[in-house]
Amino acid sequence: MTVLILTRQFDPTADLVVRELHHRRVPVFRCDPGDFPEEIGLRAHTSVDGTVTGTLRQGKREVSLSEVSSVYHRRPSTPRPHPLLNGDERRWCVREATSGFYGVLTALDRPWLNHPDVNRAAAHKPRQLVVAARAGLTTPESLITNETDAAHTFASTQAKTVYKSLTGGPRTKDSQQSGRALYTTVVTPEEITPGVKHTAHLFQTWTNKVYEVRITVVGNDFFAVRIDAGSRAAHTDWRSDYSSLSYTPVETPDDVRRSVSRLMSDFRLTYAALDFVVTHEYRWVFLELNPNGQWGWIQLATGLPIATAIADHLRKGHT
Repeated sequence: MTVLILTRQFDPTADLVVRELHHRRVPVFRCDPGDFPEEIGLRAHTSVDGTVTGTLRQGKREVSLSEVSSVYHRRPSTPRPHPLLNGDERRWCVREATSGFYGVLTALDRPWLNHPDVNRAAAHKPRQLVVAARAGLTTPESLITNETDAAHTFASTQAKTVYKSLTGGPRTKDSQQSGRALYTTVVTPEEITPGVKHTAHLFQTWTNKVYEVRITVVGNDFFAVRIDAGSRAAHTDWRSDYSSLSYTPVETPDDVRRSVSRLMSDFRLTYAALDFVVTHEYRWVFLELNPNGQWGWIQLATGLPIATAIADHLRKGHT
């Protein structure tokens, strides 16, 4: 049986998992869905009894669909159509390729880390806040709006307000990657303009914090790391200044662990990276969840065996 890893060609984080699987002598077939349909061949037959047979092939490598035991959906790119097709043809080919490729793989009914449909459902920050609160986690008061008056009123009633992007930075033309990053920004009521009406905005009350915590969850394994910011920019959003950060593995409090486990279960997630701030009163406040968040730099900085946990989980489907 073979573990299928879906990610782009350059992905050092996926390399860590591949290495762990090789140590366990678990066969791996790694490919990027972005290479489909021009460089990857797919052949799938569905029988009247619901059995799926066929192959996935790239170059000289080939895997039988019946041999796929689990799927690691890491950082795949979108199918790329033939460059000589016109715009309408390209868009149609992308839709058809995506539906065919993922339709076949999801029809195999194998364990995923994580299933792409699960990732999409869990990626919406407003829903994360509601589900997290219902799971027992402390969350900041938040406003999602495109109304200037509502945003101004919210900011006026908070001691300190921040703006956060709901989906990341704007994407460049014909790019699958986000453009410039939009970091968490402190805003005053005077800075809120009628431009708010042009899209949805997330405003939150600022939580005074001592440090932040990133919890990487793989199944029942929790890897919590304290993040201390060494600059003013990083104190507002640690992503803005990685060079100033220091990392310390910590234990997750039992009540937080129980609530996170419930949150993961509610979203049907096997893997997630969750961000918290910790106050002077040692209160853990949930900020957000990334169902496909990066973890490689955390392992390199701390030595925590995240790749080992992921490989072990993927291996469970390998017999």
